[in-house]
Amino acid sequence: MSQHTPHVVILTGAGISKESGIPTFREMNGLWQQFKIEEVATPEAWINNKQAVLNFYNYRRKLLKEVQPNTAHYALAELEKTYPVHIITQNVDDLHERAGSRNVLHLHGELKKVRSEKNPELIYPWENDLHIGDKAEDGEQLRPHIVWFGEPVPAMEEAAKITRQADIFMIIGTSMQVYPAAGLIFELKSGVPVFYIDPYPAPIQTSNPLHIIARPATIGVPEAIQMMNERYA
Repeated sequence: MSQHTPHVVILTGAGISKESGIPTFREMNGLWQQFKIEEVATPEAWINNKQAVLNFYNYRRKLLKEVQPNTAHYALAELEKTYPVHIITQNVDDLHERAGSRNVLHLHGELKKVRSEKNPELIYPWENDLHIGDKAEDGEQLRPHIVWFGEPVPAMEEAAKITRQADIFMIIGTSMQVYPAAGLIFELKSGVPVFYIDPYPAPIQTSNPLHIIARPATIGVPEAIQMMNERYA
């Protein structure tokens, strides 16, 4: 480890927001048990039944208003006082930002933004329900600013670049089964320590030093930060 202050890069998934009350997709009682992926989260779904897709994301946007950041979100925001921090999140909520984190890259889009269905550069903040007939300035229907299944992930190149600059890599609340996000671990420099916080950690292939903390994010993140401070600060 060099003498400069370590650059901490953090990859977060649904597990960190679960403790705020946002249901995860893949649990037995998760959202995918209530909704079929192909009917609400694919480009084909949008073509076939815009209303069903809008209903799903309006429901999720409403749910987001009812929850707050948790201890793990606040701990990561606090980390910025000591280290340069970048958060790469698979989550579409804004809980990292609401907790105070400033450098957050959303891989899969953002619930509180919408965009033109024809021009992905026309993006707008959006707090309330989105309806058929709500148009972008190009006259096209607005759609959720979400990367759906089967769509490319435009932010991956930037995420890979950030990950290659990491001196410490932290993985929080993700199964590491969703690609391309799970592949970011292969962008790390050799020797960069990896902290993996998840109550049910998946097997991870890496030759880098791996510290597994099999706890929920609200408990595991402060533990990981303490361990990180003791070893690498």
